[in-house]
Amino acid sequence: MARIKPQTLLLQSKKKKGPSHVSISTIIVYCLLVGVLAVLLLTSYRHWSKRSTGQTGAGSSNFEDVDATQDSKKYDLPGYAILNTPKGYITVELFKDAAPEIVDKFLDLCQKGHFKGMPFHHVIKHYVIQGGDTEGLGAAEDWISKEKLRTKLITSPKHEAFTLGTTKSKQDDKKFGFFITTAPIPDLNDRLILFGRVVKGQDVVQEIEEVDTDERYQPKSSIGIIDVTLKKEI
Repeated sequence: MARIKPQTLLLQSKKKKGPSHVSISTIIVYCLLVGVLAVLLLTSYRHWSKRSTGQTGAGSSNFEDVDATQDSKKYDLPGYAILNTPKGYITVELFKDAAPEIVDKFLDLCQKGHFKGMPFHHVIKHYVIQGGDTEGLGAAEDWISKEKLRTKLITSPKHEAFTLGTTKSKQDDKKFGFFITTAPIPDLNDRLILFGRVVKGQDVVQEIEEVDTDERYQPKSSIGIIDVTLKKEI
């Protein structure tokens, strides 16, 4: 066997220890794989981020812009209630400053779904439509039977048409009745606490006012509130 010269062995050793050659195509493939992985991670993050946000803000399907855990300060409370009825939507601005306790109670009952499916049980043309709980309210027909209604419908410096009010008589904590006037009615000033006014849907109120009623002003066909949506702004 022929002997390999030391110089030849040294050259062979250097060749073995040298870095292996990486082709450009291999580098491109690695870069593409890294890019695809980064895109997949970003897409997955965005998906779960949106899903988490949606679940956090979900709450009840009938209440928007409302967090039940919020501190009930006036500026945090919803300022509007939208009543969904078979005739259309009635948007009411709530008087948070003028009647804070009544508004708090009304909002609390709305959030609990208290008015969902509740009928307008008295409808009196050129007077009021009455909804909510009846006990302790004093029936609206008793009011007009003791007053000369027609002589008092001309002007009202205090109680305008399309205002939202509730009786001043003491009510049960779990019950609440309300009235929406359809004309200026001065004789209600001493009977109702005003806590809102209709800002949209006056025509809907008038359509409800036109439904057929019996001799006790009760609608012959049931009409009421489908649900209530609360909003901070409209």
